[in-house]
Amino acid sequence: MVAQDYPLIQLLTDGRFHSGERLGVRLGVSRSAVWQAIERLRQVGLPVHAVRGKGYRLPYSLELLDAGAIRRHLSSETLRSLSSLDIHASVNSTNTLLMNQAARGASAGSVCLAEYQSSGKGRRGRVWQSPFGGSIYLSVLWRFDEGAMGLVGLSLAVAVALVESLERIGITGVAIKWPNDLFWQGRKLGGILVEVGGENSGPCHAVVGIGLNVRIPASIGEGIDQPWTDLAAIGCDLGRNAICGTILEGQFCALERFASMGPAPFLERWSRYDALVGHRVTVRGPREYREGVAVGIDCDGALLLEEGGHIVRVTAGEVSVRPACEPR
Repeated sequence: MVAQDYPLIQLLTDGRFHSGERLGVRLGVSRSAVWQAIERLRQVGLPVHAVRGKGYRLPYSLELLDAGAIRRHLSSETLRSLSSLDIHASVNSTNTLLMNQAARGASAGSVCLAEYQSSGKGRRGRVWQSPFGGSIYLSVLWRFDEGAMGLVGLSLAVAVALVESLERIGITGVAIKWPNDLFWQGRKLGGILVEVGGENSGPCHAVVGIGLNVRIPASIGEGIDQPWTDLAAIGCDLGRNAICGTILEGQFCALERFASMGPAPFLERWSRYDALVGHRVTVRGPREYREGVAVGIDCDGALLLEEGGHIVRVTAGEVSVRPACEPR
């Protein structure tokens, strides 16, 4: 649905009014067909305004993703490691698409981006709200030799690299809520989903998925079940292609370093961004409930929880963690 309406989206990206008649002429369709297409765009999260006598417009200009523009923000080293850079108008999930390609032999350094996800994936099966052009939906495929068991702490490294990339474009004050959610002043800004395939003790691959809120329409934000923010609200006016290039540069460097050195180089840097340390938190898993004070992470990236005078180790993928109160 999005792909067929992409030419209309391109005409609306300037944020100016365009009459239905003029749009119909440009697209070679009737005014009725334009109206139907506008309704489809609203269904995928584009807040198109309609004003009688003026026509249709977006309330802001929209920079569409462009492979050439993204490549211009990559170093020569990253460009050598980049196997492919595919941009889609619409996919079910960039992670799902790239995991399928990985199973068919896609090379390390393959990158998938999308303007819209019909089934965006969050942690533990949650849906990631994915309005058209409202966020960055980006996945990177990387291959490893030592097996899936050696990827403990990968999400930690990816999260640190992402926050540092945001700092390079002037976004400060971002914290990481273990294991891989990004928050700014207590509101969710983005998230990371790492999916692994292959053998436990042999060659394996990981797909690193990043979702970063850029400009979320209010109608979509109403469906998000926790406080959230986006780059526009923070005050970032950098284009999405520059942001994507900066993120990719950071991720490629981090993945290469993790492949050779593991999580150790990222542990100390994590402590600078830890959103939970010193806070009393609740931990909920399929068969357990815990409450204690977060005291950091260990060398494998597990959350350390002070509970009744003892330190409890909580591993990724088994629990969800939400702050329970202010720091003690």
